[in-house]
Amino acid sequence: MVLDKPGKSSYESPSSFRIIVLIRTFSKILERIIAARLLTAACLRRLLHPNQCGSLPGLSTYDACLTLTNDVKTLQRPRLKVSSLFLDIKAGFDNVDNNTLARILGEGGIPPYLISWVSSFLGEQSCTLIFQGAPGTPAAVNVGAPQGSRISPLLFLLYVAPLHFGIPRGLMISYVDDFTLKVASLSYRGNIRRLQELFERLERKASRLGVSFSVAKTELIHWRTPSQRHSPKCVSPIQIKGEMFHPGNSIRWLGYWFTPALDPAAHFSRCLALALRVFALIRRLSPPGAGLPPYLCHRLATSLIAPILLYGAGLFTPSVGMTNRLDTFWRKVQRWTMNCFSATPTGILSVESCLPPVSLLITHWQRLAALRVVCSPPSVNPTTARLHPSFPSLSAHRAPDSSWALTRGLSSGYLP
Repeated sequence: MVLDKPGKSSYESPSSFRIIVLIRTFSKILERIIAARLLTAACLRRLLHPNQCGSLPGLSTYDACLTLTNDVKTLQRPRLKVSSLFLDIKAGFDNVDNNTLARILGEGGIPPYLISWVSSFLGEQSCTLIFQGAPGTPAAVNVGAPQGSRISPLLFLLYVAPLHFGIPRGLMISYVDDFTLKVASLSYRGNIRRLQELFERLERKASRLGVSFSVAKTELIHWRTPSQRHSPKCVSPIQIKGEMFHPGNSIRWLGYWFTPALDPAAHFSRCLALALRVFALIRRLSPPGAGLPPYLCHRLATSLIAPILLYGAGLFTPSVGMTNRLDTFWRKVQRWTMNCFSATPTGILSVESCLPPVSLLITHWQRLAALRVVCSPPSVNPTTARLHPSFPSLSAHRAPDSSWALTRGLSSGYLP
């Protein structure tokens, strides 16, 4: 099925569309079984790099972004200048080569029956494009992993894993096809030279795999500490494939908005704007005196509005002024849930609507995020691996099943 990507200025290019594969139910069941076996075999043989955070059990965008911010702040402590280059693999799933992947799996010691199944899965495909005016005839597909398949993300991670092993550990973090390089030195100009060297090395390895990085999605940021807010900003650009990229004032990576000073206001102001637009749409379902009952409004508030409004609360802590702005909007949601007057005292809104204040929700989300990092095995989560050695570990101070939800489907052979 061909779907248009939202927010594109023009739909004359094929890159403005996304192909979603509709697969038979029996094939989905089989793919899930093979994916579990292949993941266990790959982890036992260390085919996946510890800094790969996407499409793996117990990992999410939060872990990748938390690892990035932790590394940046750690490098800034000895007063080093830190810079990061954000990269995106162009049409990653579509460029997975069957023979190259089979060679990677074979050299990694994956059982032959799994390699044969993957080769058959990628090499014996046919698809029919569904869109207005399509002929509806099937066509053979001999390259690429289908998007929408249960096993395709894992195959892509195994395919691009060699990109990590050629870079010094700790300098690169990836989430599926989104990569970030970070370096530190005594000057930003030195960081630029180092980033160019790392990118050239990474590009050579990517060309051997048949993949490339999208130049249009490349972004650069020079990180700053709060003590540098009065000093002049560094505007040194980087040259990538003949194009100059200047450092950005704000960068969106994996749904999080980053600024050079890691200011949470840039992130939460956008979350608030998005929550306002969503609330303007769903409040039409329940106008004053009519519409949905309160319990359905409460369900919409907790399942739709709150995740948008507080997305990233586990990583960023909003300032007092930003918390007040979020709380002002949240009181509007509480009044809409109760279908009460605008003059209703704010002290009883949280109790009557069963919606806690924003400050309590932020604290709750941050505690859940902290527990998630603590209970995750260091061999699985790169953020947990960066904790101090004296910090209580999973194996020494926690019950064996405390991270069952995070390590489900993984073999106990490589867990701590």
